[in-house]
Amino acid sequence: MKRPAIVSLLACGLLLALAGTAQAVGNPEAGKQKNAMCIGCHGIEGYRTSYPTVYHVPRLGGQHAEYLVKALQAYKTGARNHPSMKGIAASLSQQDMEDLAAYYAGAGK
Repeated sequence: MKRPAIVSLLACGLLLALAGTAQAVGNPEAGKQKNAMCIGCHGIEGYRTSYPTVYHVPRLGGQHAEYLVKALQAYKTGARNHPSMKGIAASLSQQDMEDLAAYYAGAGK
């Protein structure tokens, strides 16, 4: 096989590999506008909730966007079980999840 053909094959393989890992990117500014349901619990330093049990509410700022989207999807499908989060996630679209994740992965608190 000639060198240009090998280079072309490698380049195509690399593009296919990258395309398989591409994620939709949310808009952090839109996420900032959509976070009203989140900040009531996640925006309070050291907050603990008593529903359904005493639970330390995690900080969201600085988490990886992909993790946050997967967590919200899991609450929406019932794979994660927290009544408040299930209710909130049920109301979110995929774009809402991506926007919120982008906001919290960046400068969101």
